[in-house]
Amino acid sequence: MPATPEDRPRPSPETSPRVVIVGAGIVGCSLADELTARGWTDVTVLEQGPLPAPGGSTSHAPGLVFRTSPSKTLTGFARYTVEKFGSLSHDGVPCFEPLGGLELATTPERLADLHRRAGLAAAWGVRGEVVSTARCKELWPLLDESVVLGGFHTPEDGLVRAVLACRAQLDRASARGARFLDRHTVTGIERADGRVSGVVTDRGVFPADHVVSAAGFWGPVIGRMAGVDVPLQPLAHQYARTRPLRELSGARAEATLPILRFQDADLYFREHHDRIGIGSYAHRPLPVDPFGVPGYDAARGRGMEMPSSYPFTEGDWAPSWADARRLMPALRGAEVESGFNGVFSFTPDGMPVLGETRELRGFWLAEAVWVTHSAGVARAVAEWMVDGRPWIDVHDCDVTRFEGPQRSPAYVRERGSQQFVEVYDVIHPLQPMERPRPLRVSPFHARQEQLGAFFLEGGGWERPHWYEANAPLVTSLGAELPQRDPWSARYWSPTAAAEAHATRERVALYDMTPLRRLEVTGPGALDFLDRMTTNKLRKRPGAVTYTLLLDDNGGIRSDLTVARLAEDRFQIGANSPADLDHLVRHAPAGVQIRDVTSGTCCIGVWGPLARALVQPLTGDDFSHEGFGYFRAKRAHVGHVPVTALRLSYVGELGWELYTTADLGLRLWDTLWEAGGELGVIAAGRSAFNSLRLEKGYRAWGADMTAEHTPAEAGVGFAVRMDKGDFLGRDALRDRPEPTRRLTPLLLDDPAAVVLGSEPVSVGGTTAGYVTSAGYGYTLGRCVAYAWLPAGLTPGTGVHIEYFGEKVPATVAEEPLFDPEMTRIRR
Repeated sequence: MPATPEDRPRPSPETSPRVVIVGAGIVGCSLADELTARGWTDVTVLEQGPLPAPGGSTSHAPGLVFRTSPSKTLTGFARYTVEKFGSLSHDGVPCFEPLGGLELATTPERLADLHRRAGLAAAWGVRGEVVSTARCKELWPLLDESVVLGGFHTPEDGLVRAVLACRAQLDRASARGARFLDRHTVTGIERADGRVSGVVTDRGVFPADHVVSAAGFWGPVIGRMAGVDVPLQPLAHQYARTRPLRELSGARAEATLPILRFQDADLYFREHHDRIGIGSYAHRPLPVDPFGVPGYDAARGRGMEMPSSYPFTEGDWAPSWADARRLMPALRGAEVESGFNGVFSFTPDGMPVLGETRELRGFWLAEAVWVTHSAGVARAVAEWMVDGRPWIDVHDCDVTRFEGPQRSPAYVRERGSQQFVEVYDVIHPLQPMERPRPLRVSPFHARQEQLGAFFLEGGGWERPHWYEANAPLVTSLGAELPQRDPWSARYWSPTAAAEAHATRERVALYDMTPLRRLEVTGPGALDFLDRMTTNKLRKRPGAVTYTLLLDDNGGIRSDLTVARLAEDRFQIGANSPADLDHLVRHAPAGVQIRDVTSGTCCIGVWGPLARALVQPLTGDDFSHEGFGYFRAKRAHVGHVPVTALRLSYVGELGWELYTTADLGLRLWDTLWEAGGELGVIAAGRSAFNSLRLEKGYRAWGADMTAEHTPAEAGVGFAVRMDKGDFLGRDALRDRPEPTRRLTPLLLDDPAAVVLGSEPVSVGGTTAGYVTSAGYGYTLGRCVAYAWLPAGLTPGTGVHIEYFGEKVPATVAEEPLFDPEMTRIRR
């Protein structure tokens, strides 16, 4: 990864924006360093406590950095944190010690998961290997090897001295012009004309063009001053130190052994010279009200060492102490010398909260960030502020990602607490939270329950993945489905194969209500959307266009389906709340943009008999000649007015039928009753995903992100360089030929399945990773898309690593199914 850009041209002090950072913990100090390195030198960092250890989470952090995560983004943040802090020292003491990391397995299930984690590490560029029990004992001599089945060793992980890293970066930023002011308590955020204008403290007002809340678990407090909800829940977790151990006597270094995780018992360990520090997530969640956390002096007055250090709850510790002693015989005669309950932040999905807020322009969040990811987050936010684009895709950290129903205090508290419980759990990629559910349901929910829908959740929406009512259809498939391994069989049913088959052979109803819908209206709407997107939108009303939103570097911010319903009225199928935010930011006066998702609903009617189902229910012409592919029209289906779009994400004839939420159930019932003699079924997202992979349709956020260009992602057909100027056009024009491409793979073994995020090797060397995958029931093979070097020709053999096994696959030519598009265009 490139280092901090010290050599870039810098603005003069007169032109440098005024930035105020609230919080001088590891994130605030890192951000000040990253901003000043990029020439934004008018930076003031305000801290309510004393420097360099003001009493937030950084001041008590044990400093363990394990880089491997199911999230590519978090792994990237952690890799940069290790790289940066590994190059820093203060007074001759290094800020990072590369001791290595060791994760232990004491159950077969955990050992299998360590193989999966080794695959994730390889996919994201982290060196690591699954090692034997004997090797674990070599790395950590204090272990009882009879308890351990194996481990995952990552040699470059280690310990960050967080306070020291703050001091080193504070000194560097100060040398470039930044100010660090401690004992300044923020009491208000000033604004003017919808933008932030200053920060009020108990010691004066600080004018600002940008304000960044890096206040840690005080983030909701600062957010409220700005009129912004910050969806994070502070929780306390236990950390204890033993008395000196005989086995570590004479230790001169702070630590020499790898940092250690015993995830089967929700514990982690590190050395403190001749003592062992033990952290526990095994106890009950201990939520902390951020508005009730005392300031630094008040905390000391209550007998707390610092605001983030709550009294140790002995009753919660006993089970963890017993598990620690079971793992390490040296602890069986030891005693705990000290302990505290340390406060830090969790969000509803376990990811940081980053970016400029919609409610107040110029007010940024860099919250819910652990030491592990601190420098990487700071670099991303600094580049976002200075250059308009982070160095890494951050869509799953963007503050806009949470829907309105996901921002309630009760939701944030419940989901945040559950994230604490699941920190070390083995989590399946499809595994949903169990509470609070259901939260958001489509108008068809009651009918779906009657059909035995198995629901998973996304964005708060209940989404059917298959229907038990279709289980009898499995026997009619005419081919035996391959037996699945226990991991890939979770959140899957053979009924999905029957639903996919019924869609290909007859007709199925798909609930597409969670698909985000935006309405763009007003004079200038066409000019605006044409300027924002890559494809030609200057078509007559009734046209539908697949197009892209790019950033200034030509990266894919999102993909959209734009239906021109009237001269100045458009309906947009979008992906995330960030799309709405992006369009609103750029919209000129007179153009209105509205999210209409909650007030509307959608049924996808797809399959070769789709026209036979819909046409008798309407007086409008739904023939191929009267209603062509990628066209839209207003119509009535039975008594229900609909906006019909002739689109298909599954590769079959059909329509997306939209209506208002109050008429949704009537629309479902009308189609269901009329479709009985045609063998209509309801089908879920498991079949949907299989069908779309067979057609090679990309899923934004999984297959492509802002890190990828249209040519790389295989969606260059949605770019019209000759249409005139559009956002990102100049960057695309200057781009060299791609060196990587999103590549379709078919697994060689008809019984093999992968799920996504696995590393892919070419010629024995890891060359990329799987984005999304699913079994192609029509093809009789698992389909996987992967980012791989450009130039791989169809027929090239590769290997996908799945739980430590090398699964052979072959580069395929796309589209894999119906390349002539005859099924969609009939």
